[in-house]
Amino acid sequence: MNGGTVPTDAVASGTAGRPELLVLRALKLGDLLVAVPALKAIRRAFPEHRLRYAAQGWLSEALGLVGGYELLPTHGLDEPLALRPGVVDVAINLHGNGPESAGRIEALKARRTIAYRSGNLDGPLWRAELHERERWAHLLSWHGIDADPTDLQLQHPQVPNPVPGATVLHVGAAYGSRLWPAERFAAVAAELAQAGHRVVFTGGAGEKERAHAVCRLAGLPAECVLAGSLALGAFAAIIAGARLVISADTGAAHLASAYGTPSVVLFGPAPPEIWGPPPGPHVVLTKAGLRRGDTFSDVPDPALLAVEVDDVLAAVGGLGLLPA
Repeated sequence: MNGGTVPTDAVASGTAGRPELLVLRALKLGDLLVAVPALKAIRRAFPEHRLRYAAQGWLSEALGLVGGYELLPTHGLDEPLALRPGVVDVAINLHGNGPESAGRIEALKARRTIAYRSGNLDGPLWRAELHERERWAHLLSWHGIDADPTDLQLQHPQVPNPVPGATVLHVGAAYGSRLWPAERFAAVAAELAQAGHRVVFTGGAGEKERAHAVCRLAGLPAECVLAGSLALGAFAAIIAGARLVISADTGAAHLASAYGTPSVVLFGPAPPEIWGPPPGPHVVLTKAGLRRGDTFSDVPDPALLAVEVDDVLAAVGGLGLLPA
């Protein structure tokens, strides 16, 4: 795969002999995946540049699936970027339009800056109603770079899929506001397994215990739990080759969108109009009128809790993946 982590000293030295381009989006997996159309447009527009993407180091494998970018390990906006002022030729702010990200971009003193209007940075006005994919395509278009917000496909992972054709229940989420109840995931898993689906449970290392609890409640064997055991590349390979993905609004759902894998996505605090999947074999379930919208809450958002087991099974049936 293309991509990888670049040592900080090599980044700062600018020894590659090519002009430097830096994209700032120091966020999580889902944030990277919705920015793929913009990243591909940037790659086309600047073929002579050395492309770097500033984000958390664990995203290196996922960035490699975009192709053409090197990772600059960056943990949020707490510290300055590991680049000397003047090294970067083109600096692009795909992080946001607040003073923190604008300040990090301005500190690079790049020859050209591409950003939304903020402080001393010129650009288009921020439009809160835009979908994230459209938001960054709009930014690039304003700055004269053609971008197609539907161009979200990733390269196929080069690692083997350990469970081809499996139905993936991604039972975790970064925040409690997105955690659909374990007993409901279990009920869905049991029904799908009874219908002939090969069910597996995924999640991060911190979600392994929850995945095992769901598995036990569903009456399925412990080897169905893959949470905590997968590198990011293997996880992407599983999603790319899955029969179905059921997930909250997480990186798993965005991977399903990128690979065109049928999915049922459960939305809580975030509006699907901003973060939802593109047209295709994807079903969004939520109760927008109940949405509280507190992403960082420890308790599930009412819009998520209003989604019942029967709603999910009906959505799977609508995708043609359950017998009538």
